[in-house]
Amino acid sequence: MSSQHTYAVDVEWTGAGGTGTSSYTAYSRDHEVRIGSKPVILGSADPALRGDPARVSPEELLVAAVAQCHMLWFLHVAAQADVVVRGYEDRAVGTLRTEAAGTGHFTEIVLRPRVQVDGAAVNDEMVARLHRGAHDHCPIARSLNIPVHIRPVPLGAEHVHAEA
Repeated sequence: MSSQHTYAVDVEWTGAGGTGTSSYTAYSRDHEVRIGSKPVILGSADPALRGDPARVSPEELLVAAVAQCHMLWFLHVAAQADVVVRGYEDRAVGTLRTEAAGTGHFTEIVLRPRVQVDGAAVNDEMVARLHRGAHDHCPIARSLNIPVHIRPVPLGAEHVHAEA
């Protein structure tokens, strides 16, 4: 049985100022993202593209969406496998390559989830299988045309912020 879901998002540019886009440097990249009655997300461009570093960029939102989707599916798959998860954190990193002409694209997203689970019978191999199952179900990762790597932190290890 198949079904279809739609997701409505309103984006409004708030950075026109007095002169709008009269030049590349004349306008702010600030905008607001509204999703129903949820809190407004204050967005901007990446600071390298004249954005406000205090606001969220679309690139950050993409990486966050992949990490969130994977986490939620991991929790689902773990519950189905009778694995009790007590904690989950991820330090996800997306790599964006910018071309000389100013265009760019993501080359990869790396998830580094660290989970805390109950039970001595749960080992790193089992957790890796759960991550594979979560990845197979995440519609956001499945919709991307770039690699999404899952590099779980071994059980009991400290979460290190390693580079891709």
